[in-house]
Amino acid sequence: MRTAVIAADGCEEGETLTIIDILRRAQIGCELVGLDKAEATGAHGITIACDRVLGEDVADYDMVILPGGYGGADAMCASAVLRGVLMKMHEAGKKLAAICAAPEAFDRAGLLAGKNFTCYPTVRERIRHGTWREDKVVVDGNLITGKGPAVVWAFAYKLVDELGGDSLTVKKRMVYFNAFDVREDE
Repeated sequence: MRTAVIAADGCEEGETLTIIDILRRAQIGCELVGLDKAEATGAHGITIACDRVLGEDVADYDMVILPGGYGGADAMCASAVLRGVLMKMHEAGKKLAAICAAPEAFDRAGLLAGKNFTCYPTVRERIRHGTWREDKVVVDGNLITGKGPAVVWAFAYKLVDELGGDSLTVKKRMVYFNAFDVREDE
């Protein structure tokens, strides 16, 4: 199983790193892929070293994940390479995930028409297609979307489940149920 988390300047560092951490704890291969260079400086000034830089071959991965952050989302929306990867993966029925401001990149790639999604509340007004839901995490076909930074744990665990992993074991090891008021199926 190969997944890629795309890091662009202005990304939400907490979302980016939490997603990678949880996927790797679940024994799911995950690379941090720079949108256009080998490092990204997040929305809060933290510079993150990437495993590689985005290329068209990322469409061969099993899932691509887009963390939020306004600056990161704007950069992802403007990337023709990323848009091509998303469109190719979507056409192949591969899983795509985005949280916070990043679902706007799905909209720009034409992937949200007729789909349910969630995103950061103020980004909702920038998205032209699809049906917005209030839920923390929304799965509609091969698209998985998350609302914002505070739900990144639930979002990442849902990615584990969607990839056939065992999120319950990881949740228990990370004392998720002791830290949040959630049920085992959340």
